[in-house]
Amino acid sequence: MSAWIKMISDEDADETLTKALDFARTPHGTVDNVMRVHSLRPSTMHGHVVLYRACLHDDQNTIPMWFQEVISSYVSTLNNCPYSYANHWANACHLMADPQKAEQVEAAFKIRAPEKVFNGSQLAFLRYAEKLTLSPNEMCRADVDMLKEEGISDGEILEANQIIGYFNYVNRLLNGLGVSTDGDVVGYYKSE
Repeated sequence: MSAWIKMISDEDADETLTKALDFARTPHGTVDNVMRVHSLRPSTMHGHVVLYRACLHDDQNTIPMWFQEVISSYVSTLNNCPYSYANHWANACHLMADPQKAEQVEAAFKIRAPEKVFNGSQLAFLRYAEKLTLSPNEMCRADVDMLKEEGISDGEILEANQIIGYFNYVNRLLNGLGVSTDGDVVGYYKSE
């Protein structure tokens, strides 16, 4: 466990925190530091878990899971958030199952040039993510209209907006509290 503020271990948790920790457990049975950093305020941990699952693990989402993770990784790159990038880039690579493509995407992200790898609706999503992340006060109706012109539905626009908004929130949480992956299982898909 590593952050600039105190994080309470399972062993030292009271009943309220234990419930929040159990709710936040990963498929690996652990509680990642991104959630444990809330241990001094279990209600924000609970709210964070609900928001995370609604944005990225909802059965109604229609953006392919691998591309949800790509959007997440790009926002985390733009925010220079090594914690989120490590986790969600690992997920994107796993879901892409194409190491050569993953290498090309990562290289493009490092230079903020997603157009080197993506086009059409995928590039439109990433351009929307970049503007919403770096210049939120400059967003305008044309930004959403550009997505619609690429054939993206209103529901998918909302999905992308929520993923982008979530990662801007969590990147600031992690960077602002110095949370690291020390002790975490990195990525949702544990290597065997």
